[in-house]
Amino acid sequence: MNRSIVTIFLALCPAFVAASGHDQPNIVVIFIDDMGYSDIGPFGCKDFPTPNLDRMAAEGRVFTDFQVAQAVCSASRAALLTGCYSNRVSILGALGPGSKSGINTDEVTLGEIAKQKGYATVAFGKWHLGHHPKFLPVNHGFDEYYGLPYSNDMWPWDYDHNRITSGRKAGYPNLPMIEGDRVVDADVTPDDQKQLTKAYTERAVGFIERNKDQPFLVYVPHSMVHVPLFVSDAFAGKSGAGLYGDVVMELDWSVGQILEALRRTGIDDNTLVIFTADNGPWLNYGNHAGKTGGLREGKGTMFEGGSRNPTIMRWPGRIPAGTTCDTVAMTIDILPTVAHLIGAKLPDHPIDGLNIWPIIVGEEGATNPHEAYWLYYGKELQAIRTDRWKLHLPHEHRHYLPDRAGTNGHPGPTTTARIDYALYDMDSDRNETTDVKDEHPDIVARLQAIAENALADLGDKREPGPGVRQPGALGPDDKRLEW
Repeated sequence: MNRSIVTIFLALCPAFVAASGHDQPNIVVIFIDDMGYSDIGPFGCKDFPTPNLDRMAAEGRVFTDFQVAQAVCSASRAALLTGCYSNRVSILGALGPGSKSGINTDEVTLGEIAKQKGYATVAFGKWHLGHHPKFLPVNHGFDEYYGLPYSNDMWPWDYDHNRITSGRKAGYPNLPMIEGDRVVDADVTPDDQKQLTKAYTERAVGFIERNKDQPFLVYVPHSMVHVPLFVSDAFAGKSGAGLYGDVVMELDWSVGQILEALRRTGIDDNTLVIFTADNGPWLNYGNHAGKTGGLREGKGTMFEGGSRNPTIMRWPGRIPAGTTCDTVAMTIDILPTVAHLIGAKLPDHPIDGLNIWPIIVGEEGATNPHEAYWLYYGKELQAIRTDRWKLHLPHEHRHYLPDRAGTNGHPGPTTTARIDYALYDMDSDRNETTDVKDEHPDIVARLQAIAENALADLGDKREPGPGVRQPGALGPDDKRLEW
C-alpha cells in the first residue's frame, strides 16, 4: 500500500486515526556499543540465547552487510546521527573527558529531522558527541536525554574495579550521569553501571507509553557491551557463557521490553525499529569481547570485523517478515531514509547518506543508490566499498593477536600491521582472505578513481578537503559541564 493510499484510507477512517493517535510512523533506533557480528542468534550465535532478537528477525529483515562509517565510538555516532561521513563533520576517534569539542550546532541530527514534523524525541544512553551542554542531545534535537556522556571506561577505575591512584586514568574525573544538560550523579560507580541497561530500557518504555498518541523518535545508544562489562543481578550468570553472554542477554531483554511496549500501546504496526551497532568487537579483551563470525580484525579497523555490524529492521506490514538483505548499506543512510519516510526536509548542506527504503522493504530490482562507500579511519582513506568489491588502499592498521587476548576485563596487546593495495570479492570472500587485484585490474582502476574523488572532497591526514566542516568548539563564554 503506497503513502497516497494510506493517506486516503486514514482520511476516510477517523476511528482508526483516533485509535492509533497519528498516521506518521514512530522510529526506534537501538545502537549497541562494540557488538561482534556473530554475537546474537540471527547472526549465528550458539553460545547463549537471544530470543527477542530472534523474534525481531523472524518478524522483520536481517541485513548481513550493514556497515559503519568508522569503527570507533564518536566517529560512528556522528555518522549515524548526521547522515555524513564522520570526516565531513570533523568528529573522529573517541572524545574523552578532557575534550572541548563536539557536534557543531550547524549540523542537523536525526532528532532535528524528526522535530521538523512535530515528533517527540529522546536519547537514552551513551552520547559521545561532546559532554559540555552545547554539545548534548537536548541542544541537538532531542527533548529528553539521560545517560553517560562518553564511554563507560573513561573513569578513574582499573580493570578490577578499584579506584586508580596513579597513571593516566588517575587524572580522569569521576564518570557522570547526565539528565538533560545537568549532572544528576557525579560519581557513577561499578554498582551503578550494573543498572545502566535496565535504566535506559525503563526510560525508553516509559517514554513510549506516555507518547503513544503522537509520533516519536526513540534513540537508545546502549553503553554495553563496551568494556568494562556490567550486568544487573537479574541476568548475572544467566547465559551460562560468562559475563559477556549475560550482558548480551540483558540487551536482548531490553529489545524485548521495547517491542512489548509497542505492542501493549497498540502502535506496533506503525513503528520502525532498527537494531544495529557502532562497530565490531574489541578483540584483545578476549572473553569480555564479542565474536566476528570469521570476519577479519575488529574494532578500530576498517576490515569487515570492525565495520560490518549485526543489523535487524522491523515494521510489521511494511518490512517483509523473515527476510534477509545481502545488499551493502551503511548507517549514514538511516537519516535520509527516515526523512523520506516522515516527509522531512534534508539539510541544506551536503550529506553523504542516501534513501535506502527500497532496499529495506525488498522492492524488486532495488539496488544500493551509492556508487561506493568511502571507508576512512581517522583522517586516512583506507578502503573503497561497493556491493561486491572492496579495495584496500595502502595503510597501517591495528592487528589483533588472538593467542594473546586478555581475560576477565584485562586487555591483551595488539600490534600494527600493514596492507598494500588489495582487492576482495565480498560475494565470495567476506573474510578478506584472498587478494584478487591481479585478476581484476579494471575494477581496481575504477575504485582507485573513486578514491581520488573522495580525497578531493574530504582530503586525508595531510590536508583536509574542501568538503570538511568544522566541529563544534567550546568558546570562552560557553557553559561548562561541571561535577
